[in-house]
Amino acid sequence: MSAKGVEELVDEANRKTVERIMESHPWLVDVQPAIDVVPGMKDYMLLHAGPPIEWDRMCEPMKAAVLGAIVYEGWADTLEEAERLVRAGHVEFSITHDHRCVAPMAGIISPSMPVYVVENRTYGNRAYSNLNEGVGKVKTLRFGANSPEVIQRLRWMRDVLGPALGEAVRLMGGIDLRELIAEALRRGDECHNRNKAATAAFFQRIAVPLLETDLDKETIRSVLEFISGNVHFFLNVSMASSKACMDAAHGIEYSSIVTAMSPNGVEFGIRVSGLGDEWFTAPAPKQAKGKIFEGYTEEDANPVFGDSYISEPAGIGAFAMAASPAISEFVGGSPQYGVEITLRMYEITVTEHKYYKIPYLGYRGTPLGIDIRKVVEKGIVPVVNTGIAHKKGGIGQIGAGIAYAPMECFKKALEAFKQRYGL
Repeated sequence: MSAKGVEELVDEANRKTVERIMESHPWLVDVQPAIDVVPGMKDYMLLHAGPPIEWDRMCEPMKAAVLGAIVYEGWADTLEEAERLVRAGHVEFSITHDHRCVAPMAGIISPSMPVYVVENRTYGNRAYSNLNEGVGKVKTLRFGANSPEVIQRLRWMRDVLGPALGEAVRLMGGIDLRELIAEALRRGDECHNRNKAATAAFFQRIAVPLLETDLDKETIRSVLEFISGNVHFFLNVSMASSKACMDAAHGIEYSSIVTAMSPNGVEFGIRVSGLGDEWFTAPAPKQAKGKIFEGYTEEDANPVFGDSYISEPAGIGAFAMAASPAISEFVGGSPQYGVEITLRMYEITVTEHKYYKIPYLGYRGTPLGIDIRKVVEKGIVPVVNTGIAHKKGGIGQIGAGIAYAPMECFKKALEAFKQRYGL
């Protein structure tokens, strides 16, 4: 086939791919323990973010999160016992994306952790994410903190928060996430590093159904207090929503659209719709620009990691920064800085989102459909919003900012694409 003929097939496949992303209709339908709903999850298995990586190569924050999850599960009583368990080969590691899951930062999902169940009502597939522990200087497992306080909170989320949310969501018949995210973009979120409006909208939707359950007053109070006190609460819901959309667009022959981006703190990887489940990797970068909390410096930062970078391929996150002046300023720029980032992302995407729109750009749709051909041709890599973890385990979050996906990933993917399709 001629090169022109192949290009036409690629363009047609890409149109189909972005159509499937946009027409996906994700709904939050339940909250259940991972072991009960996540495909392939089993006892003594831990899922982690990013491309596959063995224990000895994991970054220190991810190792710390692994050890904390083992203690949380009760497989070991101490962090030292937990490490001996890992080194003895008694814990199996797998990546979140291979189980239709996403989870921020270290990305650890263990069997008893409650997960959001998001159903794509257009195409029938489901996706999952764990629950958000908190933000800012709150010590959390996802940033590599594993103190008794962190473990205690996770167990409360397992025993109280997860079951309560599940009961309320089932009672109300689910929550329309596409509609909620579109609303949040109009109210100043980009639904990755800023989730204030989305969390408030979620609170508004869940409060009355919680009151209509048979749960006791103290349980309802504690759940609503936790949601209202965590402006990042909606992040994990948004991630599962994006995963449900991107999975529906994965596996389309001749498609050069990126359907997943995720680093593990050592390597940054991407997947492409027309190239199966292979990861194309490069060394994980550090943040390019951001805000470091008082008492730390950029030298303390670990290279980026986490599945929350599923946001950008789905058309939100840094791709929607023009919708969120507050987050643009938070990472060290200005409202105009966010507009400039979004405008640049239009150059490497194939369309504009039909439902996710940006008020400050005349309700223009967000950039959608990262095309590996455009990335390499134009020399413009995707921008991603990110949290910043300390490079030492046990400390936690030290800031937030933006990072740039490594060009090497896209060059490797494009070379594989050319060999497979004769481009």
